[in-house]
Amino acid sequence: MSGNTPVSLHRALDAVWRAPKGIAALSAVNHTVVGRRFIITAFIYFAIGGLLAMLIRAQLARPDNPFLGADAYNQIFTMHGTVMMFLFAIPLIEGIALYLLPKILGARDLAYPRLSAFGYWCYLFGGTIILAAMLMGVAPDSGWFMYTPLASQPYSPGINSDVWLLGVTFVEISAVCAAVEIVVTVLKVRTAGMALTRMPLMAWYLLVTAAMMLIAFPPLILGSVLLEIERAFNWPFFDPERGGAPLLWQHLFWLFGHPEVYIIFLPAAGAVSTLIPVFARTKIVGYAWIVAAIIALAFLSFGLWVHHMFTTGIPHLALAFFSAASMLVAVPTAVQVFAWIATLMRGRPQMTLPMLYLMGFFSVFILGGLTGVMLALVPFNWQAHDTHFVVAHLHYVLIGGFVFPMLAAAYYWMPLMTGRLPVFQVSKAAFWLIFLGFHGTFLIMHFTGLMGMPRRVFTYEGGLGWDIPNLISSIGGFVMTAGFALFVIDIVLQTRFGRRFRRNPWGGTGLDWAMPTPAPSYNFASLPLVTGRDPLGDNARLGADIAAGKGYLPGAPRGEMETLCVDMATGEPEHVLIFPKNDYTPFFMAAGLAVFFVAFLLSAYWIAPLGLIIATIFGWRWLWSLGAKADPDPIDAGHGLSLPAHYVAGSVPTLLGLKYFLAANAAFYGSLMFGYLFLWTTAPDWPPPEFLGANPLLVAAIAIGLAAGSGFAFNARRANLAGRAGARRIHLAGSLIASVAALAGLGVLAVAEAPAPDGHAYAAVTMVVIGYVMLHVLLGVLFAAYALARCQSGFVSALRSADMRGTAIWQLYTAITGLGGLALIILAPGGMG
Repeated sequence: MSGNTPVSLHRALDAVWRAPKGIAALSAVNHTVVGRRFIITAFIYFAIGGLLAMLIRAQLARPDNPFLGADAYNQIFTMHGTVMMFLFAIPLIEGIALYLLPKILGARDLAYPRLSAFGYWCYLFGGTIILAAMLMGVAPDSGWFMYTPLASQPYSPGINSDVWLLGVTFVEISAVCAAVEIVVTVLKVRTAGMALTRMPLMAWYLLVTAAMMLIAFPPLILGSVLLEIERAFNWPFFDPERGGAPLLWQHLFWLFGHPEVYIIFLPAAGAVSTLIPVFARTKIVGYAWIVAAIIALAFLSFGLWVHHMFTTGIPHLALAFFSAASMLVAVPTAVQVFAWIATLMRGRPQMTLPMLYLMGFFSVFILGGLTGVMLALVPFNWQAHDTHFVVAHLHYVLIGGFVFPMLAAAYYWMPLMTGRLPVFQVSKAAFWLIFLGFHGTFLIMHFTGLMGMPRRVFTYEGGLGWDIPNLISSIGGFVMTAGFALFVIDIVLQTRFGRRFRRNPWGGTGLDWAMPTPAPSYNFASLPLVTGRDPLGDNARLGADIAAGKGYLPGAPRGEMETLCVDMATGEPEHVLIFPKNDYTPFFMAAGLAVFFVAFLLSAYWIAPLGLIIATIFGWRWLWSLGAKADPDPIDAGHGLSLPAHYVAGSVPTLLGLKYFLAANAAFYGSLMFGYLFLWTTAPDWPPPEFLGANPLLVAAIAIGLAAGSGFAFNARRANLAGRAGARRIHLAGSLIASVAALAGLGVLAVAEAPAPDGHAYAAVTMVVIGYVMLHVLLGVLFAAYALARCQSGFVSALRSADMRGTAIWQLYTAITGLGGLALIILAPGGMG
C-alpha cells in the first residue's frame, strides 16, 4: 500500500519514533519507554519494600524475639519506609504520568523527552546507592524521617545516614524534573481544541500534583543538604549548643512530608475519577467541583505540616490553628468522595476487576480518613502519638488511598501495554488475599496502639496484652504479601497468555482508547480535534479517523518527531513542537551526578567536582543541540492550518520549563530564608556577639555587579529583538563581566569577611546563603557565555530568541535572590555589618 493509507502512515511514523534496541536502548527518550521503565522499577522497589515489611512483622510476631537484633531492625525499618515513600510511591506516580499524559492529552510525547530520561537515570542511580548500602550492611538506620540529633554525626557516626541524605537527594532531583515535565506538558502539549475545561480529570490531578511537587520537595532537599554539610564539615545547623535547633529539621521535613501525603493521594484519586464513570457507564458528576476540590486540597496541604509536631511544645495558638486546618482538609476530600458516590448512583456499575479494587479503596480509605480526623484533635494526638495507632492510620491512608487505586489502574491500562486482558480468576483471588490480609495486618494495629504499644521498637516484653494482636498482624501481613505475589503472577500471565481484543475493552471515552493496542511509539497516526470532555463518547469514529490520517500532523512527512503545542487556556494550536532524536546525553549527565554523590558519600571530596564537571559538559551539549541556525518555514499541520516551529514561537516550552525550575528553586530559597528566620527567632544567642564586620564597599560592589548582570542581559535581549547584533554581543559581554565581578566579590566575602561557619549556626547559615548566591552567579556566567557562543554560531535571531530570553530570566532571578540574601545577612539586626 502507498500514499496516506493507515499502513503507510504507521510505517513512516514507526521509522521515526521507534525506540532503539540493545545497548542503544540507553539513548531512548520516548515517553512510553521511559514511563514503563519508571513503573517497572518502582514495582521492583515495592517488592523489596514488601519483603522488608515481612521481616519487620516476623520480628514483632512474638515478644522478646531474637530473630533480628536492634541494629539490623533499625536498618530494615528505615529502609522499608524509605523504599516505600521515595523509591516506590513517588516514582510510580511519575512513571504513570509520563506514560499516560500524552495518550490522554492527544499528543505524541512529553514536552521534554530527554528530561524524563534524565530523571529516570537519576532515580535508578540514587535508588541503587541506597540498596547497595543495605546489601553492604551500612543502610540508613535513623528512621525514614531522619530526625536530628539522632541522625547527626555524634549519634550516627557511620555513613548510614549519609546514604539516606545523598541517595534521597539524588532521587529528588528526578522528582523535580518529572514535576516540570508534567506541568509544562499538561499546560502546553495537548491536542487541538482541548481547553482546560475539556481536559480529562486525570490531567487535572497530575497537573496539581506536579505543581505541589515543585513547592514541597525543595524543603526536604534543603534539609538534606544542610544535614549532610553538618555531618561532613561540622557546620552546626541543628546543634543547639552552637546556635542551631533540631526542630528546624522537623519543620523542613514536614514542609515536604505532609504535602507528600496528598501528592501520593491525588494521582490515585485521579485514577478513581477516571475509572468510575467508565464502569458506571455514565459521566462523572461534578466535574467543576472536583477540579475546585483538587486545587483547594493542594493549597490546604501546605498549611498542615505542624500536624506532625503537636507534641514538640509549640504554642497553644499554633496547636489550635493547625488542628483546625487538619480537620478542614477533609472537606475537599469529601467533595471528591461524594462525587464518586453520586456517579455510581446515577449509573449502572459493572463489577469488573478494576471496580473490585475501587470498592476495596472506598472501604479502606474512608476508614483511614476517619482516623486522620481523630489524630487532628490535639488531645487525642497527644495520647496516640508515636504509637501503632499512627502506623495503622498511615497505612490505611497510603495503601487504601494509593495502592488499591493503583492496582485498579494497572488492570485498567495494562491492555494499552500488552494488548491483552487479565486472567480474571487469578486476579480475583489476588484481590481478596490483599484485602483481607491488609485488614488483618493494620486494623489490629489500631488496638495495639490504643493499648500503648510504641512504634519503632524492635521488640517488647510479654504480658502486656500485645502478644496475640501482633501475631495476628504478622499473619495478616504474610497473607497480604501472598496476594501481591499472586498479583505479579497474574500480570505475567496477562502479558503472555491474556485474551486479545480489538480496541477499547472497557468502553472508555478518553483519547487513551482512541489508539491501537498495544500503543504504538507515536500514539496517534494523526492528532484529533477535541470538542468535548468525552472525545470517544462524542464521536465513536474518532479512533478510526485519526488512524486514517484525518487529523492534524498526519504521518511524518518531514521525517521529524512532531506534536502540537496549544494555548494554555483555550487549546487553540499555537506552534509545532519538534522533538530531539534519541540521545545518550541524559544517561551520561546523570552518571556525572552519580560520580559526585558517590564521591561525597565516600568522603572523596576531591573527586566530587569531577562529577559536576562531567554533568556540566553534558548539560552544555544537551542545550547546544536545541534550536536551529535558520528561521524555519511555517509547517503545514493539516486542515489548512499553517503553524510555526517551536524555535520561533513566542511561548517556547524551553522557557516555560526554566520558569518552573526557578519556581522550585525559589521554594528552596524560601525554605532557606525560613530556616534563617526560624533560628533567628528561636535559637539562643542569635546572632552571637562575636562576628566579623563586612566591608560596606564590598557589599555595595557585589550588589552593583548582580544588578548590572541582570540589566545587561535584558539590554542584550532588547538589542536582539531590534536586530542589532553588535549591541547584543556588547551587552552579553557586559552581563558576563558583571557576573564575574560579582562572583569574585562574593568569594572575598565568603573567605575574608564571613565568620567561620563551624563556630555557630548563624555563621553556617550565612555561609550557605552566600554559597547559594555564588552558585547562581556562576551559572549566570555560564548562561551569558553560552548565549554569546550561540550568537556567534548563528543559533540566535530576532525570532529564535530563546537563548537570550533564558539568560535574561536567569540573571533577573539571580539578582533578586542575591540582593535579598545580602539584605538579610547584612541589614538584619546584628548582621555582619
